[in-house]
Amino acid sequence: MRAALLSAVLPLALLTACGGDDEAAPARSDTPAAGSSAEDASHPHTDAPVVGGKKLRAGEERVTVAMQEPYTASAPTGVGTDDYRCFLLDPGLDEDKYLTGTQVLPGNPDVVHHVILFEVPPDLVRKAEIFDGVEDGPGWTCFGGTGLTPSAQIDDAPWLAAWAPGGKETVTKPGYGKRLEKGSRIVMQVHYNLLAGTRADVSATQLRLAPVSKKMTPLTTMLLPAPVELPCRPEHADGELCDRDVALADVKERFGEKEGSTADILHLLCGEIDPGAWQSCKRTVKEPMTIHGVAGHMHLLGRQLKIEVNAGTDRARTVLDIPVWDFDQQGGIPIKPVALKPQDTVTVSCRHVQWLRDQLPSFEGQPDRYVVWGEGTTDEMCLGMLQYSRP
Repeated sequence: MRAALLSAVLPLALLTACGGDDEAAPARSDTPAAGSSAEDASHPHTDAPVVGGKKLRAGEERVTVAMQEPYTASAPTGVGTDDYRCFLLDPGLDEDKYLTGTQVLPGNPDVVHHVILFEVPPDLVRKAEIFDGVEDGPGWTCFGGTGLTPSAQIDDAPWLAAWAPGGKETVTKPGYGKRLEKGSRIVMQVHYNLLAGTRADVSATQLRLAPVSKKMTPLTTMLLPAPVELPCRPEHADGELCDRDVALADVKERFGEKEGSTADILHLLCGEIDPGAWQSCKRTVKEPMTIHGVAGHMHLLGRQLKIEVNAGTDRARTVLDIPVWDFDQQGGIPIKPVALKPQDTVTVSCRHVQWLRDQLPSFEGQPDRYVVWGEGTTDEMCLGMLQYSRP
């Protein structure tokens, strides 16, 4: 889970609650194969079989959207082991709908690190079509976000959903969803991890859609990025990449000047930062809101993650606590609704450790480095996410 951000804003999720009493349908795969034709993959299919999904509720329909043709990832800058690619998808919305659930279907899980779905409202469709036609092959390079919306859009992020290892179908609780306007498109941003090879991929997503109703409450996603400032271990401190400036320059070389600058931008967002394993960032709530779901995202060096409301006060409350981070389990978590008022705060904190380099195959042959925020699988992130409604 784009599992990239302030500069994007970072790409994990429409944090939806489980579907309650829905019954699971038989697991059947309708993900387009690598050899599927563009005609087969580019059109939504309302009659597609459910892939391990839940039974539809009254009034809902299921639409499958997929990449138009296979894509084989490569490092866009010529260096690094990561490729972020955006694919423009058309769910065929001939009227406004509420998105009430999603199931991301990675075509090749060996190379798909995570998937983010972004909303493209009608007024941005033409811009997205232009982006889609600039580069050879399907889609366009999109480290950070899609490039279609302002870079600092955090409080009302255009995220719709996401998949990361361990992710399953998400379904909103009854009466809640994300409203999509007639004519809207979807951008599916796929982060490819080249450490696992460069095999072709055709990924897809199943959307649960419900008709517009006064009974529906709109949901919104808030992103909570925090810094990563993890120095090398003392016994490795003489390595070239153990210098922060050198390490940051390396990130910029691999992902571009703008996307590589997130580490410094977070200093402005979060205030003074002391390098170390634990980092955090506090956000002040600007308007009344009710939190319905939470999630967190780190990479392979992540160890602990926590999201707290009004930390350090007599009203402090922990809404997400992951004492031992598992990269392969990044699904969103529904919670009992938590109401916040203006001037309340939400704090995300993450702990990263260097010693995991000695245990994980992805770091084999890589020297220690000063770790800052970066887009790659072997870089790091600290991201909390809230799904919330307004009064």
